[in-house]
Amino acid sequence: MQKQKLKQILDNIPLSYKSTTQQFNVEIEGIQYDSRLVEPGDIFVALVGSNFDGHKYIETAVKKGALAVAGTQSVEDWKHLKVPYLQFDHSRVALAHLSASFYDHPSRSMVLIGVTGTDGKTTTSNMIYQILKSAGLKAGMISTVNALIGDEVLDTGFHVTTPEAPAVQYYLWRMKKAGLTHVVLETTSHGLAQDRVTGCDFDIAVVTNIIHEHLDYHGSYEAYLKAKGRLFEYLNYTMLKPFFPEHLAVINRDDRSADYLESISEVPQIHYSILEKTDLWAEDIQPEADGVFFKACSKDFTIDVHCRLPGDFNVSNALAALSVGIFGLKVDPVLAAQGIYHMDYIPGRMEQIKMGQNFQAIVDFAHTPNALDNAIKTVRKLTDKRVIVIFGSAGLRDREKRRMMAEKSAQLADITIITAEDPRTESLDSILAEMQLAAEKQGAVLGKTLFIVPDRGNAIELGVQMAEAGDVVMPCGKGHEQSMCFGETEFDWDDRTAMRAALAKLLKIPGPAMPYLPTRDQ
Repeated sequence: MQKQKLKQILDNIPLSYKSTTQQFNVEIEGIQYDSRLVEPGDIFVALVGSNFDGHKYIETAVKKGALAVAGTQSVEDWKHLKVPYLQFDHSRVALAHLSASFYDHPSRSMVLIGVTGTDGKTTTSNMIYQILKSAGLKAGMISTVNALIGDEVLDTGFHVTTPEAPAVQYYLWRMKKAGLTHVVLETTSHGLAQDRVTGCDFDIAVVTNIIHEHLDYHGSYEAYLKAKGRLFEYLNYTMLKPFFPEHLAVINRDDRSADYLESISEVPQIHYSILEKTDLWAEDIQPEADGVFFKACSKDFTIDVHCRLPGDFNVSNALAALSVGIFGLKVDPVLAAQGIYHMDYIPGRMEQIKMGQNFQAIVDFAHTPNALDNAIKTVRKLTDKRVIVIFGSAGLRDREKRRMMAEKSAQLADITIITAEDPRTESLDSILAEMQLAAEKQGAVLGKTLFIVPDRGNAIELGVQMAEAGDVVMPCGKGHEQSMCFGETEFDWDDRTAMRAALAKLLKIPGPAMPYLPTRDQ
């Protein structure tokens, strides 16, 4: 267990603060921002959001044994506390730097590679990780799916976002103790905007793409782009390490974000493309049944690459990973290509479910218009029969996506089945009605090429029952996720389990039960 004197923690953060006392000799045993989880010896950091104020729980945290408290309210308001109260300008920034200091700034002892983007972050992170492993490096990874520390796999949560700062620093600390030298850290826009990776000393930043997503949170594409860009701005001022003396920005020349990221990156840059010749580009892209073959080219080399994940978008992801490995880490190009080949499976990303059926069942995470477009176009190359797509759009999130995704499916798929996807406290019927209208405007015909099925389990069963030999049935939007939110309750849910249950029912063979959702009762 990690322990640290409060004085030592405060001496090693780059923030000014005020305090109700200068008695900082207490020994801290943890960092916590949720008062319900406070244990004796913790620092409690009072976060403030649009719907909550952690200052309301300071007294509770102290009663539970917190030895210090941090917040943004005036020290004058908290002089009555029997433990030190620390006043910072920004509570999330304080949480990040306190966490990094508590764990002895572990990222300073390793090469840290940050991966951001709208689509493809997890795939690209895994590809980089495999390149590191192929090169014989002691590597770890923190993704929105899990954290890999040697042979240990740790779950990082139900939904897809970067873990909070204390968890990020804890994972990095564990990796440092395990002797790892290189770490891949997947960074979401929420994670960047909310300072969850502030305090991490990045050496390489790589972007996949920055397109329409999370505008409900960020407000505009420009704000979303700026949030993603923070990863690249970190490179401009985080410390150089003696064992890795030069930062690197890896940029997708094909993406609309390229010009902006180039303008804010004050470090050496590498560009990759599937459309033009730049630092690293792809030629002779050949989709096959077992993935995609292509040549990765630069002015100095050409290597054959077999990516066992299908789709041109995975060629782009592979180029991003190869750029990191070859140009950033000086991995031999042939070894780097071997790393791409070893990446044959990512949970919920174009994941095939095979139970003896005569059609293809594929579960994919595609939850943005661009990702859905790519997913449908990719499976089109896998069959000359029909493509049946099942998806929804989350409540309390970017509403524009609903129209865009319904339109994409109506244009590209043979059959569109629209269903629930984390409606939260919004009306599911209203969400489905919006999507139905958008699909019908693109020519979809209700009852023929378009079906509205509120219960996701029933929707997947319908897709499976409709499938004929050679068809592709593809639920999209949930991928590896392990829950679905109705109201404020998370129900256990996995599209892969649901698909297996539907196939077992169709084939009349043993299989898992269909997970329960409240829509089943309607």
